[in-house]
Amino acid sequence: MIPNPKGLGSFARLVTLISLRLDVPQTVLGVLFGVDQATISRVVSEVRPLLAARGYAVPDRPGVRLRTLADVLAYAAAENVVLRLDATETRVNRPAARRPGRRGFISGKKNLNTIKTSIISDGLGPTLWAGAFGPGRQHDQTAVCTEGIDDLLDHVDQARVLVDAGYRGLR
Repeated sequence: MIPNPKGLGSFARLVTLISLRLDVPQTVLGVLFGVDQATISRVVSEVRPLLAARGYAVPDRPGVRLRTLADVLAYAAAENVVLRLDATETRVNRPAARRPGRRGFISGKKNLNTIKTSIISDGLGPTLWAGAFGPGRQHDQTAVCTEGIDDLLDHVDQARVLVDAGYRGLR
């Protein structure tokens, strides 16, 4: 159960989970639920931190929740789990004109306005940790360095992490 300190109802939780799991554009969710896209955006921005604070459930380990990247790496080292690290891009509305950093949201790969999030999962697929949002133009390896993931990996030798070619040169 997601904590509900702000009085957020089942609508807010459902919309947020659909948005995060299925990557449905917020304008489409607005049409489906009969509300404005701005309402969907506000709801997702309020519920997402609550989900992150609750942590990620570990498959086959009832009651175990991973709240930080250090928790995930310690779990992987202790349980001999091979992690997968990659970044995902989520489409966003174009930032307002004359906003500093506006060009940073234009992704070269998708040629759209996006934000990038680093994701770590286990071999079975469930997400165990999601990093902070960054501009879509940012390279995957730069995002890992900016978030301090590479420094934390240097301190946990037993954790094994598989990455794609976008992380070439990262130890």
